[in-house]
Amino acid sequence: MQSILIIDDDARLAEMLCAYLSQAGFEAQARGDGASGVAAVAKGRADGRGYDAVVLDVMLPDMDGFEVCRRLRATSDTPILMLTARGDDMDRIVGLELGADDYLTKPFNPRELQARLKAILRRRTAGGVIASDSLRFGRLEIDPGSRTARVDGQERTLTSYQFDLLVVMARNAGRVMSRERLLDLVKGEDLEAFDRSIDVHISRIRQAIEDAPAKPRRIITVRGSGYVFARAQDQAS
Repeated sequence: MQSILIIDDDARLAEMLCAYLSQAGFEAQARGDGASGVAAVAKGRADGRGYDAVVLDVMLPDMDGFEVCRRLRATSDTPILMLTARGDDMDRIVGLELGADDYLTKPFNPRELQARLKAILRRRTAGGVIASDSLRFGRLEIDPGSRTARVDGQERTLTSYQFDLLVVMARNAGRVMSRERLLDLVKGEDLEAFDRSIDVHISRIRQAIEDAPAKPRRIITVRGSGYVFARAQDQAS
């Protein structure tokens, strides 16, 4: 049974989500503030059980969700679905830049939250678009089986969503991919898409795998069309 941690100070909402997710076959627990949420993730990791995903509200009483996300990402790659009541694109961008895998704006339908969680978890278990064979592009190695990306043998940090986005682009090397197509291939769900989220994730991937992220040679922007993963570029020094 997959385990979900909800970090939200709205006790009624957290209780409702726990009940709903339990009925859907998840094991769901809740924490009402950022500090206890971070501690719960650390304890789960130390016990060898951990959580399969975290649902994290932006507005918390002791620290905001962005700080919680930052602390979790410092020690864990557990998928994070952020909740925001503001409906502000900038909040979403900040969350994605800090390593969140997805976002959902309050108020929301619990069925949509469940669908997004399932999409995140499916990607993490190497389902859907991800196959097991390793991909090599000069100094860059992408291993879908172990869900790792390495440059010169050094593992690079990516969120679950960013890793899957990298695999999709690598499998379509040399082909221009629109933002809409990338969203369709990676999400695997007919859900509302925040178009600029792709740009944020691409920026994070570039920071991880490019020698000079501001002047990318591996993932190239095609103005007005999308992105292309350079097929032959080996980033040789």
